[in-house]
Amino acid sequence: LDFPAFEDVKNFLEHFPEDEKLFVKIGMEFFYAVGPEIVHYLKGLGHSIFLDLKLHDIPNTVKSAMSVLGTFGVDMVTVHAAGGVEMMREAKQALGPGAKLVAVTQLTSTSEEDMRDCQNIQTTVQESVVNYARKAQEAGLDGVVCSAHEVALIKDATSSDFVCVTPGI
Repeated sequence: LDFPAFEDVKNFLEHFPEDEKLFVKIGMEFFYAVGPEIVHYLKGLGHSIFLDLKLHDIPNTVKSAMSVLGTFGVDMVTVHAAGGVEMMREAKQALGPGAKLVAVTQLTSTSEEDMRDCQNIQTTVQESVVNYARKAQEAGLDGVVCSAHEVALIKDATSSDFVCVTPGI
């Protein structure tokens, strides 16, 4: 739901039958503009929520933020795998049961040149993605956000029940 205003979401949802329950993604821009009200509104309509906020901070801060997000009844939330195993583990524990926690590995907009220059990661993007996926699994997360081109590599490196979310599709 990448819309600039709450009214735009309401108008968009009018195109679907009232009894059809959707699984919708709320990204940072919209969540920051509208706040938790949009989550409560959509949950009130019976929709499932993928809250894509990509949390990344020290473990205690992410844990505290995740404990708040866990009270919203969301179905899936994201963190950045680059925050480390401890941060991801704390986030998963704080989110509580019911909701899935998935990690962002490398953003699809990150080139190998950017990754090497800015992040000082001297491997291929695919190797970095697989490493982050393994670390997310080690932390107890449910899966990762990835490109459809990376799913097979991630499944081979983790397990068949490790979730690969490809929201661009």
